[in-house]
This record gives sequence, structure tokens and C-alpha cells, in this order.
Amino acid sequence: MTKTATRQTATAAPRARRTRRVTLALTVAAVLAALASPATAGAATGRDPGDADRAPARYTLQTLDWKPCAGQPALDCATMAAPRDWHHPGAGADLTIAVSRHRATDPAKRKGTLLMAAGGPGGTGLARPAFLAAGAPAVAAAYDIVGFDQRGVGESTRAVCQTPEEFQEFLAGDYRDQSPAAIDRVIANSRKLAASCQERSGDLLPYLTTEQTAHDIDLFRGLLGERKLSYYGPSYASMIGAYYGTLFPHRVERMVLDSNIGFDGTWETYELGQPMSFQRRFDEDFTPWLAARDATYHWGSTPEQVRAHWERRRAALHDSPIVEGALTIGPNQLDSLTMSAIYRASDFPTLARLLTTLDTWQDADPATRAAAAKAYNSYLSPEFAAEYFAVTCNDTPWTRDLGTWIRRGAENTARWPLAGARTLAFSAVCAAWPVAPAPEVKVTGAHLPTTLMLNSVHDPATYYEAALGAHRALRGSRLVTVTGNGDHGQYPTSNACVSGAVERYLLDDTAPEHDLTCPSPQAG
Repeated sequence: MTKTATRQTATAAPRARRTRRVTLALTVAAVLAALASPATAGAATGRDPGDADRAPARYTLQTLDWKPCAGQPALDCATMAAPRDWHHPGAGADLTIAVSRHRATDPAKRKGTLLMAAGGPGGTGLARPAFLAAGAPAVAAAYDIVGFDQRGVGESTRAVCQTPEEFQEFLAGDYRDQSPAAIDRVIANSRKLAASCQERSGDLLPYLTTEQTAHDIDLFRGLLGERKLSYYGPSYASMIGAYYGTLFPHRVERMVLDSNIGFDGTWETYELGQPMSFQRRFDEDFTPWLAARDATYHWGSTPEQVRAHWERRRAALHDSPIVEGALTIGPNQLDSLTMSAIYRASDFPTLARLLTTLDTWQDADPATRAAAAKAYNSYLSPEFAAEYFAVTCNDTPWTRDLGTWIRRGAENTARWPLAGARTLAFSAVCAAWPVAPAPEVKVTGAHLPTTLMLNSVHDPATYYEAALGAHRALRGSRLVTVTGNGDHGQYPTSNACVSGAVERYLLDDTAPEHDLTCPSPQAG
């Protein structure tokens, strides 16, 4: 080393030490100032290790202008702007996200904020805090309960795919029909649905994903002035919660995931399991229930007789669909109504009454027929479907080969016909979907507090086998298994075992030491 270089090094060393001391002093001052300053709505609270990238200031410095929600006097509503694409927040027009809040009813006991999301994908969440507050008053006393319409639905920026008339074409006919002409028609309708989504919502579609929604939640958290959130998520919202916890683990105080999507894998794998679980719920829970009430509904005194009666009515609708005004009741509508009504046992009587209308349709008065026809056509709407297909087709990769789906559709139709018959129609939409899948989010439970999971053993939509896989993936979680039950959504509930576990966790910070089994009370 030369003498000149030695002198330069000697001179530089004290300067570097002074620079480090100044930098350290400024850093300490900044930290102390942050600790001394109270959190305020719109203030960025800094990033914890493990968080995804923090939102740009133009979003975090918004103010939520709370006003009473229309038609919901217990709730306040506001809107916030969010980037169309959180990975490129400067590109494209902002989205509007509608949010709501139910204030803690006992401010002296307030523990924080509990955020809840909606299921589906395709459900709206704006009014849900009021329903949770009514069903769980102890939780409502201790928490501000907040909700939102996720991007793509409700009062938020919405996706548009088809008109009601166009969507009826997608649901028309008989998905069980395996003739070449019927298969061609189903595929054409699925492609038409995917193309209409691209035509009418093309610049929005790629950003309707669970991962993007998780970023919206964290923006909402910051605007609420909360360093951490607690979370309750039923059905698809279990996946939203798992993704949020993966991307922002240090922002989670407590998390309850109820009736769990198989968020450890792909939507394709998960949905291929649903025909089995819907058929199990129908065969093992609903048909025995209806058979035990033959004196009331006259549909058969054994489960076998009930299923035979159901098949006769379905075959009649295949040959001669019922047309009531602009609505049509065909075999697909019967399947869809039945699937929607077996989510909860409390809806079994309604389904039974609607089934009996098929036996006496011509003798029913016009008002009864109109109400029944509306019920048979109410399971899916074009608004729900736009979000449902956007998220499920975007989130994870799908097999694009239609030959594969034709074979799987035939197999599922033969083995589990209630939901299996729609396999080709629904999967062909994702096979034709116009955008690439979202970034992969691998759920592990790393850095999360203990997460409480709930699932019934005969849930038709979020089946128990998928919940077990999600539970294994979410390391450190505790699973409450509800036996003797097939309901979708286990909280709030009259089951004291389930309610006790949830409320000890949310109110007393006490999670079960191990997985827990809660038998269902026997119905009277």
C-alpha cells in the first residue's frame, strides 16, 4: 500500500465513524419519535420483519370518511382507494374498496379490531359485521368489527361478465348429459363466459386475486390506525386470512378460520374434491332427514325412496323443464338449489317444501309458483360468478386440456352426480381463462400466533379432508372438529363447545392446547 493510500485510509476512518454515529443517532431519534406518537388513521406504522412491501404513501395517507351505512343503522361505511395492482401501484386506475365498521359496544373492555371477510369467492362483506355482532354479543362488546366488499364485488369496483339472460345460457340444459352435442354446448358456453369477462372487465381481471385482496386488508388496517388486527374468516375468507397471515404475519393478533378452503393446494385440486362432499351431505344427512318426515313431505320413508323420488323429478325436468315467466326450472336448477340448501341443516325444511312444489306445480297458485321459480334460480348470479371465476381461475394454475375435463366430468357425473355433473362446465371456464395465474402464496404458518380453525365433518362445500390439509400446512394451528354435523359455518353457534373455544381465544387470549372435538347437540 502506498503512503498516499495509507493517509487517505487514516483520514477516512474517523469520518466513517462520525458518519455512523450520526446515522445511529438519527435512527434512534426516529424510533423514539415513532414510539411517542400515537397511531392515527392514515398513518403508515412501519414494516415488521416478514411483512410484504409497504403501501405507497398516497394510499396510506388517506382518511376514512365514516358515515352511516345505508339500510344498516348499526354500521358506519366508508371507501378507500387501492392500487389496481399492488406489485405496480403506479399503473392503471385505482380501485374503490367499500369498508364498514361496527363499534365495540363496551369501549372500556375494547381489545382491538376484528376484521372479517366474505366467502364465495363472490360474496359481499359490507353488512357482515352487523350479523356477527348480533350473533356474538360478547365479541361485539370487546372489538370494533370491520368488514369490506372485496375488490370485484358489491359496492367496491366490480367485475362485469354477463347479463342475467346470458348467464342463464351458461346454466341451461342438463350438465349430466354426456352426448357429444351436449358436451360441445357446455364447452361453448364456458368459453363464451370467459370471453365476456375479458371483453367487459379485461383490465381488471388479472388483479382479482386472493393475494391482491390480502394487500387491501393491510391497507385498511393502516387506515384504521391499528398496528395489528384480529381476524375471523368463514369459507373462502379462510383462504383470504391464510394468505394475509402469510404475507403480513406480524400484523395478526388472533385468527379464526371457519369452514376451511384447501388453501394448501390449488383451486383445481380443491374443487375436484367437492363433488364427493356434496354427495355425502345429500346422501348421508339430507335424505335420511327427509325420509324421517315422510308424513309431512311425502317423498319416501327411506333414504333410497327419497333419492329415487328426487331422480324421477330431475328426469322429468330434463324432458320438460318448467317455465315460469322469464325463469326456467331445469335439472341444473334443481341441482343448484339442492346444493345451496344443504349448506345448513336449518335450511332442510325450506328445501323439502320447494321439492314438494315439483309434485304439485300445476295445482299451485301463481304466487307460489313464482316464488318457487325464483328460489330455483337464485343459487348463482352473474355478479357472483364474475368474482368466483376471476379468483378461482387467477389464483392458481389450471389444466388447460379440455379432453382431461371431459373425462373428469364424465367420471364425476357417474360417481357423484349432484355436484360432479357441473365439473366440465366450471372447469372449462378456467381452461379458457384469458390471464396468467397470480404469484404463488405458500401457506406455512411461519411467524403467526396460534390460529384457531373450525370445521364440521360433513360440510358439503369446505369439506373436512381439505380442512385437514390446510391445518397441516398452517403449522401451530389448532383445529376444532365438529362431529355429528355438516353445517357450513360453525360460528356464531348454539354449540357451547365451539362458542367457548372461540370466545376464550378471542376474549381471553387462550387457545386450545391441542386439537379439539366438539360433538353437535342433538336436534329435538
